[in-house]
This record gives sequence, C-alpha cells and structure tokens, in this order.
Amino acid sequence: MTATAETSFPRLGCGIGLRREHYAYILEHWPALDWFEIISENFLVPGGRPLWVLDQVRERYSIVMHGVSMSIGSSDPLDFGYLRALQKLAERVRPAWVSDHLCWTGVGSRNAHDLLPLPYTEETIAHVARRVRTVQEVLERPILLENVSSYLTYRDSVLCEWDCLGEIARRAGCFVLLDVNNVYVSAFNHRFDPLAYLRAVPAERVVQFHLAGHTDNGTHLLDTHDHPIIEPVWRLYEEAVRRFGPLSTLIERDARIPEFPEVAAEADRARQIQRSVAEAERRRHREPSRDPAATLAPDQRA
Repeated sequence: MTATAETSFPRLGCGIGLRREHYAYILEHWPALDWFEIISENFLVPGGRPLWVLDQVRERYSIVMHGVSMSIGSSDPLDFGYLRALQKLAERVRPAWVSDHLCWTGVGSRNAHDLLPLPYTEETIAHVARRVRTVQEVLERPILLENVSSYLTYRDSVLCEWDCLGEIARRAGCFVLLDVNNVYVSAFNHRFDPLAYLRAVPAERVVQFHLAGHTDNGTHLLDTHDHPIIEPVWRLYEEAVRRFGPLSTLIERDARIPEFPEVAAEADRARQIQRSVAEAERRRHREPSRDPAATLAPDQRA
C-alpha cells in the first residue's frame, strides 16, 4: 500500500512553537495544549537549559522537529555532519516527524541566513527529489517539506510552485508542510490565486499546516512571524481545512513574542475553525436530497 499522510502520521491537534520566552510559563502551568514544534537548530547542542526544558516538555506533549538549515535545494553537497546531528536529536526527542523547507539557504559554503526560493523546473524537481531521498535514508524516516514565502521569481521557471512541490513529494516519497500564511504572502506578492495553490497540492501528501502573521509593506508582504494572524489568512486556513481535513496545525511566532496565553488563543481559534468545518460537513451529509424531483408527485416526474 502506498504511504499517505493519513496512514503515515498522527493528527496532533493544534499547537505552538516552543520558544525561550515561554519556558517559565510552560514549566509552571503545563498548559492544556496539544503539541509543540521546536526549531531543530536551537537544540543541536550537547547540553544546557534548552535541552533540559525540552526533555521536560516532551514527557507531557507531542513534539515535532522543524529545521531551517537543510538547504535541500542548494547545489552545495548535503551537510552530513548536520544530518547526523539531526538524527541524534531525533533519537532523543522521538518527534512525530521532522520537517524543513523547499528552498536553498546558501551556496559555495556561504550562508544567506534566509529561505530562498528555487526555480521551478524539471531539473529542480530531479535534483531536490534525489537529495530528499538521501536525507531520508540518513534520518531513517520520511520528512516534510514546507513551501516558503517568496519575493522574487526566476526567468527559468516553467512550472508553478505548487506543481513543483507536489511532484517532489511524489518522487521522493516525502510529505508536505503547508504553510497557509506563506501561500497568502506569495500569492499577494506574485499576484496568483491562493485557492489555486490549495487545489493543486496533492492532499494525500499534506501532513501539517503552519499559521503565522506577516508585515504588510503596501506593495508587498514579508513573512516576519511578528504579528497576529490576519483575517484573510484565517479564511484561507478554513478553506485548507475543508480541502485537507483537520490536520496538525502550528502557530508560529518568532519575533515580538507576546505572553503565552495570547499565542495559545490563536491555537484555540484554529481548533474552533476545524470544529466548525467538521460540523458543517456533518450537517451537509445529514440534509435531505435537494433533487427537485424528490419533491414532486409521481405523475409530475419525467
């Protein structure tokens, strides 16, 4: 049987990113939250308070590892030292899954410290799929790739981003972390229909959603994770839940981080949206047939 998101991964509910600013609150209150996502690179250390806190948290909550340094699309060789460290952390944390981004972060051993988009070509698909298969062999598990926000395109691109993402997932046997805010940001910046993106991504490959805020600069949007989630992104998320189901959803906040309850409230809103979509589906299936012929007397029917 072909592996799918539904058969390969649990649905964790709604969670938030584990951030240093919230350590004290979490350890004191052990809030009613479904799960936490960690930035893997923050814990690739031999010891210290972050790892100690993580050990306490993972005893009570599900954990997901999310990286920013794999640079899966670069032409540089894969960093096997980094991958072995990632595997070691995964053995310690026992995450529900490991994810990173469909991007490149540098070339020639120089790090741009940004998640840079790729040209969407057949060559890119073949290159990235091959590297993903190698990564999965080292980590001994399938990974998730996240769509990034972008602010430029390449003249060489002949495919849509969503087609490239879906084809890489199919060929590599990996899965998708669908960042709804990134879809919204890129759609605004490049003037495409965000719903077209949702319709095109293969549903059987999508495991998780990200939600975040961004900065509106008028002519363009920046994915900054330092604002509350805006209403159009919430509406797009609702459409994503309708298409893909109530997948594990993560609220990202990485700058201007507010108190824990404010971030947790956004996770609660995501949970409420999932429930309302599920209830609407149940009502739809309970409604009687809307076939006009069903209301006609037998002698009036064709």
